[in-house]
Amino acid sequence: MPWKNTDNKSEWVFRSREESLKRFLLFLAGLTVFLIASKFISDATMWPFVLDAPTQAMDFVTRMFPPDLAYTNRILPALWDTINLAVFGTVLAAVISVPIAVMAAQNTTPHRIVRGIALTIIVTSRSVNSLIWALIIVQVVGPGLFAGMLAIAVRGVGMISKLFYETIEEIDQEPIEAIKATGASKAQVFLYGYIPQLMPSFVGVSVYRWEINIRESTIIGIVGGGGIGFLLNSAINRLRWDQAIMVLITILITVFIAEWVSAKAREAVA
Repeated sequence: MPWKNTDNKSEWVFRSREESLKRFLLFLAGLTVFLIASKFISDATMWPFVLDAPTQAMDFVTRMFPPDLAYTNRILPALWDTINLAVFGTVLAAVISVPIAVMAAQNTTPHRIVRGIALTIIVTSRSVNSLIWALIIVQVVGPGLFAGMLAIAVRGVGMISKLFYETIEEIDQEPIEAIKATGASKAQVFLYGYIPQLMPSFVGVSVYRWEINIRESTIIGIVGGGGIGFLLNSAINRLRWDQAIMVLITILITVFIAEWVSAKAREAVA
């Protein structure tokens, strides 16, 4: 008879022997899975390196300081490239997301087959990380900022389309019906009935995705997508930790600023 708290009052709740045994077996099964997984992880871990990790971490820190301030001359142009990756990648994703979201929403899709195709595109985009998209796209179009922008855009389509089509499905139908009653065409209904209600959400989602893309675009360069990630990867490969810390500090400041700008922009359209 376990102790249970209901409506701020504690009372004893009877539990049969079969129910108690079932709960115990579930707990035992979960514990067994946890121990087996721990054993696999332990066998695949080089524990001498783990035990030496604090010493190595201190060694990294001592190599990082003092930071190489002169490296800023190379960081700032790369940072500008990174910001461009996020901006143009977000704009491209937002433009592509509008028709996909319209086709995916139940109340605006022309056919259920079209909706299925749109949902497949959304799921595919969201299921693959932007870093993986960058690896694939770099093999197709070659390394550089264009590949990074495409990777950011392809990844962003999934999120923006999903949130946007859910907003379309929850739209207030009364203004739509009122406009239809005037004999307006489908284009006029969408222009004057849907867009005024959807625009704040669309802008808010796009700005939020831009904030996320600022963070993601900082690592795109590691796989050949250009931007500040390329400098970070280069500094690490050359064991120039004093330059790597300068890149990390720049990324941290940029992300803080991006989050502040995103929050202010979403407040303005709310």
